[in-house]
Amino acid sequence: MIVSMSRRIAVALYDEIVALRPAWHSDDLSQGVIKVIMTSSSADGAALAKHHTTKEQRRALASRMKDDHDPLRLVIVRDMWLTGFDAPSMHTLYIDKPMRGHNLMQAIARVNRVHGDKPGGLVVDYLGIASDLKTALSFYSDSGGRGDPALAQEKAVALMLEKLEIVAQMYHGFAYEHYFEQDTRGKLSLILEAEEHILGLEEGKKRYIKEVNALSSAFAIAIPHDQAMDAKDEVAFFQAVKARLVKFEPSGDRSDEEIETTIRQVIDKALITEQVIDIFDASGIKKPDISILSEEFLLEVKNMKHKNIALEVLKKLLGDEIKTRSKTNLVQSKSLMQMLEDSIKRYHNKIITAVEVIDELIHLGKEIQAMDQEPRELGLTDFEYAFYTAVANNESAKELMSKEVLRELAVVLTQKVRENASIDWTIKESVRAKLKIAVKRVLRQFGYPPDMQALATETVLKQAEMIALELS
Repeated sequence: MIVSMSRRIAVALYDEIVALRPAWHSDDLSQGVIKVIMTSSSADGAALAKHHTTKEQRRALASRMKDDHDPLRLVIVRDMWLTGFDAPSMHTLYIDKPMRGHNLMQAIARVNRVHGDKPGGLVVDYLGIASDLKTALSFYSDSGGRGDPALAQEKAVALMLEKLEIVAQMYHGFAYEHYFEQDTRGKLSLILEAEEHILGLEEGKKRYIKEVNALSSAFAIAIPHDQAMDAKDEVAFFQAVKARLVKFEPSGDRSDEEIETTIRQVIDKALITEQVIDIFDASGIKKPDISILSEEFLLEVKNMKHKNIALEVLKKLLGDEIKTRSKTNLVQSKSLMQMLEDSIKRYHNKIITAVEVIDELIHLGKEIQAMDQEPRELGLTDFEYAFYTAVANNESAKELMSKEVLRELAVVLTQKVRENASIDWTIKESVRAKLKIAVKRVLRQFGYPPDMQALATETVLKQAEMIALELS
């Protein structure tokens, strides 16, 4: 494998090599000794375009490269195949591209696999990467890069086996071994069963993600040790279940992307398929194309086979829905988020069961549906309704003022904010002060409760800041 700094260099090098060895060239992807592994666009020109490959074509070329008896012997790459590609027979890597840290280690790992009578891999360095390699090796050794990488690997193998046992013990009573004999649909179904099992454990989700992350880190260093390669199928399964669990987590909770890339080298190819598998159907949800707040969808979720997964799905979908609304309606979104968090907290404190919290979240979904009807019933736009909720958010206002008066107040407030809004009003104190005075004046004119005017004014200003760009 030759690693070049750009696609143009890769193509130029290809042309120079085939000029010396014309027999190595073939326009047929299934023939030829040398290929460039890359993509191109129409703007790249004809020279590069003829080397463009689709995902399916690259998969076919990868199969050729892994076949000891295939005539394909040399590939030129820029970024592709430096990670997530494994051809044990590959023996020489020519590096003409600056790389550091994990990327460098991953590139070198293309040729360090044990295979047949191959004594080891050869790295031909055109740039002087020895110092970068030493720095990268320090990631694998706690001796600052001066120790023996083989020793570091042995330590990683020991840690990997320890973490492997810990994760496997979390599946006590769950026969995950059946996963390895399933077809693709069966594998996905069993992953969902496994997810349900983990979610049913005491702090199962948190503990599982933590231990699988530790296992992944150790495994990434341990490969291509024989014991690591023997465990790769189990690691792939544990990773697949973890991927389902972190699907509902913020991105910051996910493990290091580079480690995930390493794991994808050995992940079960059955899960990377062109066949469309309906994950909603596998989850027990039959109609994923309908609104998440429709009666039909909420009923589908309620009847899901896996109650813990149903809870995670609802929590994620409702949380996202509320966050979206927070951009336009401060008061409403705060109220909804409080209701969501209260239900989840009571569930975590074991005050209510998974089935009961699902019922509460479904009720919350229905409340959101009902809230969506109110602005239409009042004849208000989304912006006007946002200000309506801001001024109607206290009992004394509701008691002293009719709904119609509050509605008219919201319309006038929207107009006043629009008149006083400018692109930079949120950062200019003088402009903000002017708007504050205008809001207070309107509240007094409409007879808004004096003891609540200060709070209402701040709420209106906060709401105005959230939608300032749309109003200006």
